Amino acid sequence: MEKKKVAVVGATGYTGSEIVRILAQHPGVELAMITSESRTGEKFSDVHPFFQGIVDKVLQSAAELDRAASGANVRVTSDGKSDTAGNSRETIEDVDLVFLALPHGVSMDYVKRFAGRSFRIVDFSGDFRLGTPDVYEAWYSKKHIYPEGFGDAAYGLPELYSERIHLAPLVANPGCFPTGALLALTPLFASGLITGEHVIIDSKTGVTGAGVKASATNMFSNVHDNFKAYGIKTHRHTIEIQKILEDVARNGEKPSQKGVSPVQFTPHLLPVDRGILTTAYVRPDEPTTASALQDLYRRFYRDKPFVRICDAPPSIKDVRASNYCNIYVDFDERTGNVVVISAIDNLVKGAAGLAVQNMNVMFGWDETTGLAHIPLQP
Repeated sequence: MEKKKVAVVGATGYTGSEIVRILAQHPGVELAMITSESRTGEKFSDVHPFFQGIVDKVLQSAAELDRAASGANVRVTSDGKSDTAGNSRETIEDVDLVFLALPHGVSMDYVKRFAGRSFRIVDFSGDFRLGTPDVYEAWYSKKHIYPEGFGDAAYGLPELYSERIHLAPLVANPGCFPTGALLALTPLFASGLITGEHVIIDSKTGVTGAGVKASATNMFSNVHDNFKAYGIKTHRHTIEIQKILEDVARNGEKPSQKGVSPVQFTPHLLPVDRGILTTAYVRPDEPTTASALQDLYRRFYRDKPFVRICDAPPSIKDVRASNYCNIYVDFDERTGNVVVISAIDNLVKGAAGLAVQNMNVMFGWDETTGLAHIPLQP
């Protein structure tokens, strides 16, 4: 396998450290650069001590990537400073792919700066997931500064869009909640069994979903021994879920042109560090049974290595630290509802692992390369 040079822009948060953890063990990757604007010059292992002796790379400014991408012969010394006179430990040039582990509203600036460069991009933010700048601005309350990027972006869920991802210069990594919800519901909408008249999605996430920066949301005293809903009616992932379900319904086995009724999505914060458990309720348009639903899901995901159809409802520890999504589907004869439950690790299948899976698809590698992590129990 020919190694590709990869850079991670913004590696001091939870997602950044998780992507480095996975890439450090990937056989096809040379980790050419890790950047941080706030911790430039420090070792990555100083910021994340559990990497000591494993990834001690010096954090650089993304400006170095700018110069490398423009063809400059940028040499980086052990203290993280550029040095054109030589005496360097490595040369950063010809980067093949960049992961942008940056906040919403920040990534778009980097995508604009890197437009036309030779490397490809996987963006963790929501800046290019929603298809148009108008929808983005309505849900993110930010002016989009690079609408041209939407034309280049593929939605990064390989279970649905692997052909687009393979060719795309820019991949918009899905949100963590949408990943769990969409994998849970897609077989129903793709088969035409559901046309979206009644969609309720209830998701619970670990506190790492709130990010690494201290806030009232992730304070121990507010999270420990507590459980609460948030973002009711207005969470940004609502429109992302709805947009993809509408696309699936239009392009499925029984194409539907009437769209999907507004999705009711409510997230909750669990007093755990990582994991997302999603329960979705939908009303089928024709008679079905639990057995028929299990068969539908097993057929739909038969060649999808990271989706496991379970005989019992999954828990978040069933997928902890792995790229798996465990799904259980059932039919409630009393209410007439299909009930689907999915479990993912929000930092892996919900973020960094999915990004590496996208990278594998982009380079034409087996999707599972570098991702064969067995879930961590207990």
